[in-house]
Amino acid sequence: MLGASGWAPPGIDAEAWRTALVEDVLDVLALMAEVDAALAVAHEDEGLLRQLGWPGLRSYVLPTLDVVTVLDAAAKDGYEQAALLASDAPDVPGMVIAKLLRPLTSRPVAAAPATGADGLIGLGARLPPPGWLPPVPLEELSPQALRTFAPTVTDVAPASGWHRLRGPADLARLDPRLEGWDATRALLSGR
Repeated sequence: MLGASGWAPPGIDAEAWRTALVEDVLDVLALMAEVDAALAVAHEDEGLLRQLGWPGLRSYVLPTLDVVTVLDAAAKDGYEQAALLASDAPDVPGMVIAKLLRPLTSRPVAAAPATGADGLIGLGARLPPPGWLPPVPLEELSPQALRTFAPTVTDVAPASGWHRLRGPADLARLDPRLEGWDATRALLSGR
């Protein structure tokens, strides 16, 4: 989900930063078996689709990027489950994404918290999405909040958390030893 970044490191163009973050998340998805990558953007960001991804990448241009709207779009395309990811996590490992999908065989929703901040890094759901899911962005949810909406607390499976890059202090969380996040790494190194 291509959300608003709200910041960029000093000396880096905000749109270039936002684009690099999304490219890196898409690269992780592209390497995962049995996962169809897609990009959800708000109407005002439709022009960015030409700069992101690859030919044939599924994309959704939506009026809002709340979890229900995005999950509904995936359901209309015939998917039985989907995982929504924040676009500001360029170094997210595929294992974190897999842990959002694995519990969906027995539970309707899985939630991965954003470590060190409010919100979620991702949310997995069986489709169509459960009617109790609130139509809000990932930033406004937590596993605990989702459990208050669910008919039973066990309807929301916990998943591994990961950090998001929401401000300058979060740059310290990037691990140069991790593979991937090449576009973000290039921007930060001035290449």
